[in-house]
Amino acid sequence: MSLAIFDLDNTLLGGDSDYLWGQFLVENGIVDRKYYEEANARFYEDYKNGTLDIVKFLEFALSPLADNQPHALHRWRAAFIEEKIKPLLLPAAAALIEKHRSAGDIPIIITATNRFVTEPIAQLYGIECLIATTPELKNGHYTGRFVGTPCFREGKVQRLKEWLAENDHDLTGSWFYSDSHNDLPLLSLVGFPVAVDPDEALGAYAIQNRWPIISLRNGHCPEEHAMLLEKTHQALRIK
Repeated sequence: MSLAIFDLDNTLLGGDSDYLWGQFLVENGIVDRKYYEEANARFYEDYKNGTLDIVKFLEFALSPLADNQPHALHRWRAAFIEEKIKPLLLPAAAALIEKHRSAGDIPIIITATNRFVTEPIAQLYGIECLIATTPELKNGHYTGRFVGTPCFREGKVQRLKEWLAENDHDLTGSWFYSDSHNDLPLLSLVGFPVAVDPDEALGAYAIQNRWPIISLRNGHCPEEHAMLLEKTHQALRIK
C-alpha cells in the first residue's frame, strides 16, 4: 500500500490551526492579550517568510499547556474545535482523502502544529495516523517542552522516516500534499508531490518542476486531479 500524506494547516484546513489556537486563547482571556497576540502574529509571519525559529516558537506555543490544568485545556480545546476548526473543514479535502483510501492508500497527516491541537482535527477527517510535534507530558501535566524532533521542514522528513522504520514501510508510490514552501524537503522526497492552494514560493517551484497544483477550497475534489489519481493508481497496479 502507498502512502497519501497530507499537511494540515491551509491544506486540509481552510486556515492555520496553530495560529487560530493562539487567537482563541487571546479572545478568551486565557493568555495576556497584547503580548500573545503580537507574538503569535510575528511567528506566523516568520513561518510564511520561511524564517521561523521552530524552537523559539514552540517555547511560546507550548507555554499555555504548561500554565493551565489539563481538564481546563481539554474543555477549551473542545470549544476551539467547534468554534474555529469545524467551519474550516473542507469537503473537497475529505473527498480527496476518501479517494486515496478507496484506492488502498494509507492516509497520514504530518504537521508542525502540536499534537494537542491537531489530534481531534485528524479524527474529524477519519485519519488515524498523525505525525505531529509532540508536547512533553509528565505526571499528567504538560511541561511546556517538546519530545523528539519538531515536525517542521527537515524535521518532517526525519519524523516520517522514523515512522516508516517503525511501521516497516517505504515511500514507494507515495503522495504528499502541501500549501507551503516550508514543506519542500518532504515534497521533493515523495514520488507524487502536489501543491495545494500554494503560497507564492511553492506555486512558483511547482510550476518550474511541473508538479500538479490544485485547490481544495471550491467544495469538491478537482476533477482533473481525480483522473490523475485514477490513472496513476492503475499504472502502479500494473507494475
